[in-house]
Formats: sequence, C-alpha cells, structure tokens
Amino acid sequence: MKIPYGGDYNPEQWPAEVWDEDYRLFDAAHVDTLTVGVFTWGLTQPSHDEYDFSVLDRIIAKAEHGGRRICLATGTGAHPAWLAAEHPEVTRVDFEGRRHRFGQRHNSCPSSPVYRRLSTEVARRIAQRYAGNPAIIAWHVGNEYGGACYCPLCADGFRDWLRERYSSLERLNEAWYTRFWSHTFTDWAQVEPPSALTEHWRGPDHTAFQSITLDYLRFMSDAMLANFRDEKAAIRSADPSTPVTTNFMGLYRPIDYHRWAEHLDFASWDNYPPDDQSPARMALAHDLMRGLKDGAPFWLMEQTPSVTACRDVNPLKRPGVMRLWSWQAVAHGADAVLFFQMRAGRGASEKYHGAVIGHSGRSDTRVFREVAALGAELEALGPVTLGARTPAKVALLFDWDSWWALEISDGPSRLVRYLDVVTTYHKALWTLGVDLDVAPVTAPLTDYDVVVAPALHMIKGDLADRLSAVAARGGSVVTTFLSGRVDENDNAFLTDVPGPLAPLMGVRVDEWDARDNLYVNPVSINSSTYPAQLVFELVIPQGAEVIGTYTGDFYAGTAAITRNTYGKGHAWYVGTALDQAGVTSVIRSVLAPHDLLGSFAALPDVETATRVAPDGSRFLFLLNHGPSTVDLPAINGVNVLTRAAPATALDPNDVLIVELS
Repeated sequence: MKIPYGGDYNPEQWPAEVWDEDYRLFDAAHVDTLTVGVFTWGLTQPSHDEYDFSVLDRIIAKAEHGGRRICLATGTGAHPAWLAAEHPEVTRVDFEGRRHRFGQRHNSCPSSPVYRRLSTEVARRIAQRYAGNPAIIAWHVGNEYGGACYCPLCADGFRDWLRERYSSLERLNEAWYTRFWSHTFTDWAQVEPPSALTEHWRGPDHTAFQSITLDYLRFMSDAMLANFRDEKAAIRSADPSTPVTTNFMGLYRPIDYHRWAEHLDFASWDNYPPDDQSPARMALAHDLMRGLKDGAPFWLMEQTPSVTACRDVNPLKRPGVMRLWSWQAVAHGADAVLFFQMRAGRGASEKYHGAVIGHSGRSDTRVFREVAALGAELEALGPVTLGARTPAKVALLFDWDSWWALEISDGPSRLVRYLDVVTTYHKALWTLGVDLDVAPVTAPLTDYDVVVAPALHMIKGDLADRLSAVAARGGSVVTTFLSGRVDENDNAFLTDVPGPLAPLMGVRVDEWDARDNLYVNPVSINSSTYPAQLVFELVIPQGAEVIGTYTGDFYAGTAAITRNTYGKGHAWYVGTALDQAGVTSVIRSVLAPHDLLGSFAALPDVETATRVAPDGSRFLFLLNHGPSTVDLPAINGVNVLTRAAPATALDPNDVLIVELS
C-alpha cells in the first residue's frame, strides 16, 4: 500500500491505439491509480432504453490488467443530449428566470424526478456490473456539484423542504419576519424561490428578505446532496463496502460541505487556487477538507500538473511548485495525490488544460519529468503516512451559514467578504506554525486550548455556551467584528451586540462605522500601530481589558480590541478589520500563554505541519514557499525520503519530511 498517485483518465476521448502508449508512460511516471468514467453517461446510456458498457469495459479491463487501482465514477457529471431533448424539464432555470437548453455541464435540475431516476439507474447499473472488481478502490459520484436552479420543480421542492423545516406557516412567517413589507404567507403555494424575478435586486447577494434567500441556499445544497445520496444508495445496493466520495471544490460558497460530510465515506477535493501566490489559502482549504470528517485524511482528487484552462490568464507552475503543492496536501492530511488530467484532450474547453501527458505523448518534457520524480518519492514514502492525523490544539471555526448570511446582508458593509476575514486569521495561525483544525460550529470543542471564530455572524444552538466553556476551563476564544449578530433565521438578537457572545466577550457594541476601502483608521496595540479598514465597531468594555485602540476620527482612543477574563481563560474581541500584520500580532498574543507558537515560526516562508500515524509515528513536514534558501535548526529524526539525517538548509520550493525521534 502507498498513497494513490495518478488522476483523471479519459481514454474514451482518443483512439484505442493510444492506450498502450499511455500505460507505458504511466509506468515511467509511477502512476498507480486512475479515475475513470467521470463524463461517460452519454456513452454508457446512448438512449433512454439502451445501455452500452463496451467502452467502459475496455477502459476498466485495461486498467486492471495494467496493475492500476481504479476510482470508478458513475459518469453523471453531465447529462446526455437525448435526455434534455426528451425531457426539457431536466435542464435548469437560471436566476433571471431563463430555461436553459442542452449544453455545458452542471445543467441538471436537482429536483427533476426524471433526472433523479435516470441518474440513479445508470449508477446502479454501473455498480452492478463492476462491483467486486478488486482493482476498484473507490466510487466517484457526479463531479464538482454546484450552481443553482429556480424552476417550478425546485419551487415545489423548496416548499416541501420548508414544510419539513417549519411545520407550519406561522413558524415560517415568524422565521422570515414577513410582517415587513406585507409579506405574510397564508398558503405554501405563495412561496416563490428568491430570484431576480422575486426578492432580489442587483444580483444574487442583494435581497429584500435575507431569511428567504438563506433558506433557499440551504435547500439547494440539500437538493444536490439528495442527488448524491440517490447514487450512493444505488451503488450500495451492489457494493456494500467500497468507499464512495465526490470531489468538492474547497472554499466554494454555494454548497455547504459540512451538511454533506457525513454522507461521504471520505472527503476529496480539487485544488485549483486562484493564483500561484497563495500557499496559505491552499492550506486553509486542505484543513477545511480534513475537518469535514473529524480530522480523517482526504484525497486530493484533482490538481493541474502545470496550468489550468478556465481563467482569463493561466499561470504556469514554476519548476518544483507542483511537487511542493502536492507535498503540502499530504502535510495537511491527503492520503491520495491525483491530477486532472492524465492525457490532454484534443478538443473543447479543456484542450489547453495541463496534463501529465501532452498532445505529443512525450516523456522528456519538464512537466512529465517532475511528475515521474514525485511518483518515485511517493513510492519511497510507502504507506507510513496513510491514516495519519493532525495533532491540533487550535480550532478555526468555519460556517457556511455565517458566510451566506454575512454576504447577503444589507449592511453594515458589502465590502466585507467572509473568506477574506477567515483567511486572514487562518494565515496568522499558518504563519506562526500552528497545527490546527478547521472545524464546523457544531464540532466538539473540548480538546482545544484555543478556538478562533472570525466573522461568526450567526450563532446557532448551544454554540455560545460551548465557546464559553472553552474559556471557563482555561482556554482562549477569539472572535471579531460582525460576530454574534443574528440567529439561525438571520434575525437580529434583541440584545446588545455581540448577542449571545456578549457575556463571554465582556463588551457591548452600540454603533459601528463602515467606510470604503480607501479609508484607514489605524489601531494602536502596545507600541505598534496597524491599519484597519471597512468596519469599525465602537466597542464599549463591560469588564473587558482594552488591548488596542483606534487612533483616528471622533472615536479615537476608544476600544478596538479587548481581552476579557472568563473563568480560568480569556475571550478576545477584535472590532475591526486589521491588516495581516495586525491580526498576526493579536494571534501571537493569544497563542503565547498556551505555548502553542510553532518551533519554526521565526523562519520566513517556511510552512510546517505535523501528522501522527496510527502506530504513533510523528512526521514533521517543512515546505519552503519563499524565494531564498533557509537555514534550519537541528531536527532529531530521519529524512523519510532518503533515510539520512535531516538537511540543515531548505532550498526554495523544497520539502523536508522528517520522522521525529
């Protein structure tokens, strides 16, 4: 056993005589795992009453005979043309109310009975045909679920979802605050999906009734989850044990992955960062994916070996970066390293997307040589990190409901973006070398010494009590501006801001000032000053100690950052959007009393992460994301890849993996 290595392979797109050459190159690159059949619905079901598995049979047989492990997809990532022609209702209606015709992908209405029945049936037939094949190590349902539909079928589905959630119109009207603007509903049929034709103005984030839009976001995520569960159940009817997954997209707003997590046997995701300068952002996404299954390892299902092809500009991964980012995934919990794509397609929108094997089929390209070298390293690593977990004493809370509610709110500021706030706090922890979990707000918090909850806009259930318990037993809790504002229905608490968090934080906020992104009001912390922007809450201590103050405007000298003693611990409140250096300074002060600052935090651009294997072996990963060689202190252990003593310096884009003594 070893970390699966390979990726998406689509041999149905080129002549069969090319396949032998592919496998020769797979051998050279140490590729042992292939994801096949992701977009084969049109091949396996060419018409309503006809199934043809001949091509998929040959693909699977070739992989099996070639000694490859297989991640077999159900092929339902895009529906076939005949389905849309025979049943136009399977295509989506968009936010502006336009019925789409056949084309693209992600164009299937999740509420369509015909779509659900036929997608489930093709998954069932594939599972019945190939279940029991020892080469199949995982099932892959759909592909990158996302988007939304506003058709009449979804309107009916939404009403059913609301009946189950609220039971009565009285409860729905109360939750949605419908006495505002004469919106009281007296019949379920009066409820419409919130769209450009109903509640919205100026786009999807501008809505007259945030509660309605919030519930529709929840419903649409659940509707697509129902599609996944349909297909998984069909697979389980033939194969009761092989794990089933689907590929998530990391920091993706439309789907609440926490609501999906329990239904996946393992999490997997596709890493396509927005640029090539964001290692901390990728670390956040990896940590989020690991946190979906309570810290269990995930699969890196897709990444490009070189370039993407879906953006206006597509930077090439510099020499060594593919290796660096692949090991970063492993450092944060990946138990598989896979690519899209194994061979470049000849046509359509992804023909210029990076591939292990280019159109010419050469093995002497830089990209292929780097892929082969990484494959050799993964073979040298062997099974030692499989199943390893991260020993975290710090949790960063991540909440899709807060994300949605904050960004559809009419105030205080539409310039505040949830991910910007979260990534700033995660990057501070990442920079300081902290091993951390990115956890849902429902996660148990008893094992953490520090809990960081940036932009915790919505407070649900007993969350405030559980955060208070962290501080009461001696831990530290950090939250920020725009936290504790609304309940699960997006209605404001009839109490001082920050709502249920106020007793823990020891503050109240009566006023807040929102400005454009050119306005700066610096915050003074001890002898240093840090820029702050966007939102400035006028924090009034109610027992909390003032740690930082505003330096400008009429509220100069008033509290911006506070620390409240609560039980044996502390609660920190940051009332404004500090810059990265400011946030890092605050987080450093939070971590220091708990002795949680990383041992290598002083090294510029060096990322560290620890994994602990099931047998107790500890592995330290060091990754140099910077432009210069970095000198390392002595590390007691063995370089896992060379079995020699650890190096004393780390070159740019280089990686060191040490089994600690």
